[in-house]
Amino acid sequence: MTAPRRLLLLNGPNLNLLGTRQPEIYGRDTLADVEDLVRRCAQRHGFDVRALQSNHEGVLIDAIHAARADCAGIVINPGGLTHTSVSLRDALAGVALPAAEVHISDISARESFRRFSYVRDVAAVHVIGEGVAGYGRATDALIALIAGDGAAGGVP
Repeated sequence: MTAPRRLLLLNGPNLNLLGTRQPEIYGRDTLADVEDLVRRCAQRHGFDVRALQSNHEGVLIDAIHAARADCAGIVINPGGLTHTSVSLRDALAGVALPAAEVHISDISARESFRRFSYVRDVAAVHVIGEGVAGYGRATDALIALIAGDGAAGGVP
């Protein structure tokens, strides 16, 4: 059986506001720009992308569960759920797909409540604080990991 050549791109709460929400922190790129960047990166490696943004934790969890059927990995920016959701963490651990955790801002340099990530220990790739460009690096690193092309590019 051939492994799927698809990634799931998940963006959590408030990321639909990219481009207008606190541009001094998150920049001016929109969610559509993020999705386009990830699609272009994935296509260079022969992968396609299914993208979903939701402000609802259960929708994200359902998408993670569904990814088992046709995805090789998950690129995820959980937004604020990074710091609060054991359920999201458990969903990622439960599907046993490699995941890349992405954060546009440097969460370790922000408010103290943002410094802990429930996703950190279940993600194989971490790209933090590189702006929207970090999504591209995370995608490349995740695909390299899936393909067995060496170490993932991100903080382990």
